[in-house]
Amino acid sequence: MSSPVAEVKFLSGVKIVDFTQFEAGPSCTEALAWLGADVVKIENPKMGDPGRRLRPGKPDDDPYYFHVFNANKRSMTVNLKSPAGLNLVKDMLRHADVCIENFAPGAIERLGLGYDVVRELNPGIIYAQVKGFGEGSPYERNLAFDMIAQACGGTFSVTGEADGPPTRPGISLGDTGTGMLMAITILGALYKRRETGEGHRLQVAMQDAIMHYMRINFATQGRTGKAAERGGSKVPGVRNAPMGLYPCAPGGPNDYIYIMTSRANPEHWDRLLKLMGREDLIGDAKYATPDDRLEREEEVDAIIASWTRKHTKHDAMRAVGDAGIPAGAVLDTMELESDATFEQRGIMQVMRHPIHRDFKMPGWPVRIDGKPPALKSSPVLGEHTDAVLSEWLGLNAQAVAALKTDGAL
Repeated sequence: MSSPVAEVKFLSGVKIVDFTQFEAGPSCTEALAWLGADVVKIENPKMGDPGRRLRPGKPDDDPYYFHVFNANKRSMTVNLKSPAGLNLVKDMLRHADVCIENFAPGAIERLGLGYDVVRELNPGIIYAQVKGFGEGSPYERNLAFDMIAQACGGTFSVTGEADGPPTRPGISLGDTGTGMLMAITILGALYKRRETGEGHRLQVAMQDAIMHYMRINFATQGRTGKAAERGGSKVPGVRNAPMGLYPCAPGGPNDYIYIMTSRANPEHWDRLLKLMGREDLIGDAKYATPDDRLEREEEVDAIIASWTRKHTKHDAMRAVGDAGIPAGAVLDTMELESDATFEQRGIMQVMRHPIHRDFKMPGWPVRIDGKPPALKSSPVLGEHTDAVLSEWLGLNAQAVAALKTDGAL
């Protein structure tokens, strides 16, 4: 049986100096690493990326957070506060195609690696920065994590029940979503540089990125003239029924199915009635159009729920889907991991780590000529220091040993 994954070399030869930590920046560089770039993660020799540990000052005893954002990269430990270490990184930047950082505002400049400095070293470099708030924002000096960006970018305001408080979405859209936007922009800058040889400074703020993912909500505001609202499992501003979550057997916390008939396809309603054995309602004027059904939405939801409660979410999804109606079971992380088809297709892959136990995680979801990129282990702290210095700068073992003696590494 052939492997469901492949070695992707779209960015082979692209060298990236990666100063990122936690999630927003590492998500970006991991995407580029999956596509074949040589991503060298520059880490503090003592503790490395703070994302390596959950407990401050403690060893790397819970690596799963680090695994999922740092696959396919290399790790190099450098003491950036050492003159020799700083000069070493500057030498690497002269050879790099991309430099990316997401330190606190002002930190990279204090280290002596701000944009103006790096541009002098390498005028063709793509210099990318991820921050919480953008330049010119009254909060540009503020720190931010995912939930801060989502609160300030709008997603909290449209998540939750209509009569309930704002709610944090369950995914880290502020971090990973920001990283994906930066990755796309880096690719564009690299593509253009082939013609011009020019470098660029790229900046993205997490708050600004979240607003990009709020475009439908802004469209709703444009149509209604008021702020987009929360709607629970419904979609505020979309007048349609049935549309929402319906309970399934045996009644567990995630035993639900989302069913949505299309306003553009009136046959969906009749198909659903036939599936549920309610042919008696086909043609009933009370439920003839989406607007009619909206007026009796509680009745409509009760009719559908009385059927879904008799079926598991998987059986219901198969039946409703086979009837040509959009439907999706609510699947939790354990169910997704246990679905063998994801691993068979290469969407979920097992990381074989030299220190920690094997770990199954989502890989890059885009299939390239039928297969997604292969997943490689996240690096052990400093694992590739010697190799990177040899490959990038041509340093021999004696030179590397001297740098370690000087405290640069």
